[in-house]
Amino acid sequence: MSQLFSPLALRGITLRNRIGVSPMCQYSSDDGFASDWHLVHLGQFAVGGAALVFTEATAVVPEGRISPQDLGLWSDAHVPMLERISRFVAAQGAVPGIQLAHAGRKASTYRPWSGTGAVAEADGGWLDVTAPSAIPFSASYPQPHALTLAGIADVVAAFAAAAVRAVAAGFRVVEIHAAHGYLLHQFLSPLSNARTDAYGGTLENRARLVRDVVAAVRAVVPESMPVFVRISATDWAEGGWSPEESVQLATWLKADGVDLIDVSSGGLVGGVRIPLGPGYQVPFARQLRAGAGIATASVGLITEPAQAEAIIAGGDADIVLLAREFLRQPHWPLLASHALGGDATWPVQYERAHPAGPPKR
Repeated sequence: MSQLFSPLALRGITLRNRIGVSPMCQYSSDDGFASDWHLVHLGQFAVGGAALVFTEATAVVPEGRISPQDLGLWSDAHVPMLERISRFVAAQGAVPGIQLAHAGRKASTYRPWSGTGAVAEADGGWLDVTAPSAIPFSASYPQPHALTLAGIADVVAAFAAAAVRAVAAGFRVVEIHAAHGYLLHQFLSPLSNARTDAYGGTLENRARLVRDVVAAVRAVVPESMPVFVRISATDWAEGGWSPEESVQLATWLKADGVDLIDVSSGGLVGGVRIPLGPGYQVPFARQLRAGAGIATASVGLITEPAQAEAIIAGGDADIVLLAREFLRQPHWPLLASHALGGDATWPVQYERAHPAGPPKR
């Protein structure tokens, strides 16, 4: 039997296979609201056989959006459309998940097809950009101001409040975004965190905000609900966040009630050389899985069924999360099943196109 198509139990959920949809920003929201675009975009992956379907990075406060067009969950008014989406995803046999995020110093920037750098207030941007320290991402990005201790407490409370809304919206997995150079990652890395208080300096201090957020979220979601954390295992930069620190963080997070680490890399600083290639981040997932004894997800240039099967069968990770490959082929899991000799069931509406046999009449 294919290991890629074996079920995975995490707390109170069971995933039908080991294939998930990684969060992918759509930059298509108005004031944080999901729309029919998000329904169709996410729903197609559930129809296509994915076991876990994540929303894009969903901002916990307005000023925590990457762009003015980001998805949000800072208001109860955001819940109804998200509930419609999660309900549809679940009806197709997939588990709906939501990624909660705060962009920190990478906030108030243009969506990719509209420009680069900071968005002016006249164009919908904002000046209230925060970070652990007043260090901008680059010269073209907003100048952040360092969060006060009260501001840090507000961030923690915002994540918890968004998690409560996520439960109300029907999501069954919540992921905390602490990767790709966004706020929680900024606190982790000494390249962006120059604080001298309880949230800076030592590894334990730099990890404090992530752990505070996890504790706050874990306290308000059901015991049966898995909590994931996405991290960048390395900054790919000298003096930055390292894989060894990631193992220690994962060890702490497991003790804090985190069920899985979603292992990515980079995003904190520009101008770094990343050795891109198929499965280039898989070794990090394997290192954290072995070193911290926690379940991991592997991401990054995973495109072929045999490649994904080898990752799971070899014990490198417990689940693979695909992004761009799902955009190219929303039914990738169904096609992968047949490529690996399986017999995944296609929706009855699509049986005429079933690749494993003649058209049904």
